Parts: sequence; C-alpha cells; structure tokens
Amino acid sequence: MSSRYDVCVLGSFMKDLVASAERRPLPGETLHGTGFAEFLGGKGVNQAIAAARMGARTAIVGTIGDDRYGEEFLELLKRDGVDTDWVVRHPELGTGVGLPLVLPDGSNSIIIVSRANAAITVADIDAAAAVLTSSAVLSVQLELPVEASRAALQLASAAGVTTILTPAPVGPVDPSLAAFVDILVPNEMEAAALTGLDCDDSQVPEIARRLADAWDLRGCVITLGARGAFVLADGVEMLVPAHPVATVDTVGAGDAFCGSLAASLAAGAGLVDAVRLANAAGALSTTINGAAASAPSRAAAVALLDSAGSERSRFAVGPPSP
Repeated sequence: MSSRYDVCVLGSFMKDLVASAERRPLPGETLHGTGFAEFLGGKGVNQAIAAARMGARTAIVGTIGDDRYGEEFLELLKRDGVDTDWVVRHPELGTGVGLPLVLPDGSNSIIIVSRANAAITVADIDAAAAVLTSSAVLSVQLELPVEASRAALQLASAAGVTTILTPAPVGPVDPSLAAFVDILVPNEMEAAALTGLDCDDSQVPEIARRLADAWDLRGCVITLGARGAFVLADGVEMLVPAHPVATVDTVGAGDAFCGSLAASLAAGAGLVDAVRLANAAGALSTTINGAAASAPSRAAAVALLDSAGSERSRFAVGPPSP
C-alpha cells in the first residue's frame, strides 16, 4: 500500500532573530552589529520546507504558540504545500525563538529558546499517529523533548517507516532512541560528541563505523561542511564531495541537506545517491540568507549537479552507486 505522505517531519518551530557582526563578542562585551534580519526557521520547519521543495508530499508535527509568529509559520508552510493539520497551538507559551549570530565568512552560532516547542507531549504524538505511520520517511531532530521524539520514532519504526535522526543540537543523546533509528545524520561536532573521537578526515570512517555498530543503523551520513559528506551504507564507505559556492549564510544548510535527503529516500533513491542531491541542496542554501527561505528547489539542486558534471542517473531511484 502506498504511503499517504512521502516525508513527515517531527520538529521545532523557531522564529530566527539574526544578528550579523564582524566577530563574536567577548564575555561582558557589547558589540556593534553589522546587520539584523528576521526569518522563520527551526530544524523541523526548515527540513519540512526543504523536503517539499524537493517535490515530496510533506507533513509536519510540532507545537507553536497562539501568537503572531505561529500564524507566520502556518502561512509559510501552507505556501510550500506542507500539511500542518498536526501542528498544535499552545494557548500560553509563545512560539520558539532562535538567536543566530552570523560572521562575515557565513559561519554561525545560535541560541535557541524553545518555548512552545518544549510543551509537546507523548499524547500529542499519539494524536498524530496517523501521519507518523502513513509516511515513507520520518525525520526527527533533538530540539523537542526526548520523550516525544522517542514516541514518534517508535510508532514510525513499528509501521515500517524509514526513520532519520539528526542528533542536533549537539549534546548527550538518549541511548533508547537507537532502537528506532534507521539512518543517523550527525555533523562533525555531533559525531565527535557521540563517539569521543576527533572528526578529522582520518577518523571519519572509523566514527561512522562505530556509530553504525553502536546504533545498529542501516546507514550513517556524517556531514562535513565544505568537505562534503561521508556515507556508510550497504557495505559502501565513501566521501561525497561538496560543491564550491559563494557562501553568505550557513544557517539552515544542514536542514536543507536533511530535508532533501528524506525526500530522495522517500522517492526510492539509495543513500549515496540521495546524499549527492542533498549535498547540492545544502550548498545552494548557503548562498541565500535565512534558514527556511534558503531551501532550494529540486530543479536548482539538479542543475548544480549537472553543472558539476554529475549525471542524473547518479541520484535516480535505485541502489547506492559505488
């Protein structure tokens, strides 16, 4: 039986209030910024929009406040065709807020204040069981309470849904999640935190093997920024190179990658092929300011692959390419 949705995302809603500066302030220092902007983001929203723009039938599960920011999110998601029927509006807590600081080279650091995101409950997850179990792929991050994330992963896994976990923000990960995760997608900081190993080029394959063994994964993808992404799956271990682009803002790049990855997997692509397209999507997202707004279309990601000499067959539906 075909799935009702290609991708379901369980995740956070964060109104990003973005400051730009020449450097990070020192402790106790007040520093003049060079710019300010407001964007709609949060890992859940970013991934859902990225998946939708890659052509996936997408739904999102999460919690927002009964406020102006919440209305902005619902309008944004509906414009991109994301189903918001399972988004809960909290009557008292406001919509989550993110406070990124962006430096001239495009790198960033972010403070998040969860607010309504932290109020999602296992009962909310149970109420969304229909969408969690009728999707081809479920993508989850760690900006929500772990009990809710575990419940969603468990429901989806039991229904045969492919489950993806992005272990972000970086920090300790509840080991009970491992039983319900098919594909783990850490960045290099998260991979290092999970294994205690430095994520330099020589260590990356060993880190991926350790994570795959410890979590009993179908696949592990370690994103390495400008160095590309390392993939371990089905006996294949390889570095998929990044695409050189004129980076202006890396906020949301990892989410564009993960949303694209989920969409390709839902369409039947193998993991290596899905990563090739996700690399292009992540690269393009860094050329535009903002998080959700920067997710590219599938056509744009395909065009970047073509311009780099990649063949469409390399990311078509089918088994991973060597």
